[in-house]
Amino acid sequence: MILVARHGSSNDPEFSHFRSAVIKHKQINMSKTFKELGVREDLILGLQALGIIKPTEIQEKAIPFLLENSGDLIAQAQTGTGKTAAFGLPLLTKINPKSPEIQGVIIAPTRELAKQIGKQLFRYTKFSEKIFVEVLSGGDNIDRQVAALQRPTHIVVATPGRLIDLIKRRALTLISTKHLVLDEADEMLSMGFKKELLTIFGLTRGRRSTWLFSATIPDAIHSLIKDCMSEKPHLLKIDKAHVVNRDIDHRFAICSRDEKTEFISSFLKRQKENRGVIFCRTKAGSVVLGKQLTIKGFPIDVIHGDLTQKERDTVMRSFKKERSQFLIATDVAARGIDVEGLSFVIHHQLPEQIEYYTHRSGRTARAGKKGISIALIEPRERAKINN
Repeated sequence: MILVARHGSSNDPEFSHFRSAVIKHKQINMSKTFKELGVREDLILGLQALGIIKPTEIQEKAIPFLLENSGDLIAQAQTGTGKTAAFGLPLLTKINPKSPEIQGVIIAPTRELAKQIGKQLFRYTKFSEKIFVEVLSGGDNIDRQVAALQRPTHIVVATPGRLIDLIKRRALTLISTKHLVLDEADEMLSMGFKKELLTIFGLTRGRRSTWLFSATIPDAIHSLIKDCMSEKPHLLKIDKAHVVNRDIDHRFAICSRDEKTEFISSFLKRQKENRGVIFCRTKAGSVVLGKQLTIKGFPIDVIHGDLTQKERDTVMRSFKKERSQFLIATDVAARGIDVEGLSFVIHHQLPEQIEYYTHRSGRTARAGKKGISIALIEPRERAKINN
């Protein structure tokens, strides 16, 4: 990813007093179709209904292997690369709808991401024989989840803690699980779920394959791989330069910390009906910015990790129903945000990891629409931007 600075002009009023940038990216030629990758026709119809026509790089590399092999896979790929379809389509293909047992388990770090994965699997199977998917996550009524699991269930998408709780209640068993998927494994470990993951590995010893997807591969991941996966898993790594949505216009503005609120305020005033998300690095920063913009009269909601699940649900419901036009979010709270029609993303501070930048920016320019991603850069951070 290469940032190239250019000066704002009178034709670019939002950046007339700040330098801005565009991100140039490497062009990728995707020659194969989903049919050539081996995806079933009914699932291809589901993809087409979602406007998904061409495979991404991770899909092109992972899907044929997962369809043809029963071995383990480790895929290093950032959010926004199409990971859900990369593991979701092969998993759906391997499910026997006539068997009412849990055959596939997908573990995700947050409730929001788990629900997003569950929704995508449902969409993929619009034209398929019915495959029952249950999303099991903390913050939802556990008694309702226990009742739901009395029905035939083929795939569960779960957060680690809630899955263990339900197993302890004997609401489900993983004895028939053939395929285990870990999505954003590094996030789960950084959130302290190592014990739960080891328990889940132990409860699925009869599985045929383990598919681990992670943006980074820290030492803790290596330890997990060594202890819980086969000796020679298949490895895939997607170059960060290939994490590209060409419909996103990436820019940055050089401004001091004190100028940021005024810059955002000026930008929001020009948005008319456009909606978007403003990302802050910390809870305290998100709360302060929310108060500042609310005083200025903007319809703002704030979501951060210290809110209860009920409070987070209320905020997201309000934003999705367009009761508020703009959302301020921290990175952890924003995992799994899936709101259609967002026109822009603003990075109040640069994220600590580049993967978070990709995840943040991917909230806009969905379903073929255009979007803008603006990073506010303090002068002391200028060295982080490559000319």
